Formats: sequence, C-alpha cells, structure tokens
Amino acid sequence: VEMDGSMVPIVEIDEHAKDRRKGKRQGWKEVRLCLAHALGKLPPYFGAEFKTGVDQAGQVLFDCAVHAGFGHQSYVHAVGDGAPWIAEQVEKQFGAQGHYLIDFYHTCQYLGTAASSCAQVHERAAWFEQQKSALKRSQVQKVINALIPHLEMDKKDHHLMPVRRAYRYLQNRIQQLDYAKAQALGLPLGSGEIESAHRYVIQERLKIAGAWWKASNLRNMLALRVTRANGLWEQYWQHLEHMNELNATL
Repeated sequence: VEMDGSMVPIVEIDEHAKDRRKGKRQGWKEVRLCLAHALGKLPPYFGAEFKTGVDQAGQVLFDCAVHAGFGHQSYVHAVGDGAPWIAEQVEKQFGAQGHYLIDFYHTCQYLGTAASSCAQVHERAAWFEQQKSALKRSQVQKVINALIPHLEMDKKDHHLMPVRRAYRYLQNRIQQLDYAKAQALGLPLGSGEIESAHRYVIQERLKIAGAWWKASNLRNMLALRVTRANGLWEQYWQHLEHMNELNATL
C-alpha cells in the first residue's frame, strides 16, 4: 500500500454576496491519494480523501487494501515519504500485520545533502555510495555513526545544518528503514507508484492551467477520477442510468 498528499487549488466564494466575483479567497488544500495491490498484481485499487482528516484517509487506505485482497493472514508492506501521519495511519489501520518503510530515495536525499559536510570534494561521491550501501543492508546505526563526527552546532536555521538534519531524520525513524528485509521479500523500496499516480489520477485534471475549484466540485471530480482509475467508469454510468430510470417510474 502507498499513500501521499498533493496540493490542489481551491477558491472560496461568498454565496450570499451580490457580486460573487468579488471577495474570492484562493488557496491550496491537500488531497490524499492512496493505492493498494497484491504483490505483482496490477493495476492497483485507488482511494482518495479531501478535507476530512488523516483518520479518514487511513480508513480509505484500509478499504483499498480490502479491495485488493487484504485479510487476516495478509502482510501489508507500506511505502511512503517521512510524513509522520502516514506511518501513524499504517500502524493504526493494520497493526502487527503491517510495516511502514520510508522511501529509500527520500532518505538518500538527506544523506546526499549532508555529503558536502562529511567528505572532501573528491571523496563525496564515494562517501554517499558507502552510506547508501549500508542503508540497503539495514545498517542504519553505521550510517548514523558516520554522521556524528560532522554534526554542526545546533542552530535555529536547520537549513544550515544538513548533517544534523540527516542525523535526526535517521535517528527518529530507525524502525522504518529496514531495506534489507524488503529486498529479501522482493518488495519495493520506493514510493514512485503513488507519486506517479498523483499525476495521472489527480493533477492531470484538477491542476489544469487556470482552474480553481470550489471544495464541493473538487470532491465530486475527485470521486470521478478515482472511479475511472479503478476501471469502474462504465459501471458507474450504467448504474446512474439505471437509478434515473427507477426514479422516472416512481
């Protein structure tokens, strides 16, 4: 399973104003997209949540897993970036049946930024590759130890402390970095599947140039996009036509 957020353009309008073109408030809100599928079985089943909260997003993720075949004997491999709410929802929804793994490439970004402070120019690439190799063997403490001698003094501006940022990131997520186990089970290390899905499920329609959405309209369009991505497009319209026919006879 995978889950991630994407920002979409929202406009709030005063419905009681005489001229609703005036006084509009524009901003960006997060849509949470998730997917699930059995190992090696594609396409995935999608779900989405907008403005209802992280617990509802977690429930949508669980529902996706059930549609994909999740049961009492299932093991759930969840991959995502370092957002704490995703890891919390995986634990809340799947408990001991699930494990959350931070996207390998996301973790490496922290180490790549820290490399300039941990090695000489001609040694940086080798140092970086050495840490990546250790990570893939789940030798997280070894990577942390490589950072310790280069820790900057703790300052308010964390952007000036790439080594300390990497150190804290790893130290706080040691249990979510077992890349060796994932590789041994033939499971993915990256969350590229959900990142790609954001483009063709959400952004391709909801982030077209010049479009700003009322929340209610966005929620309806999001439901249609997910329905289409799940291969239920024709079934949805057939059901709608059937319901219209029933209503017409009443």
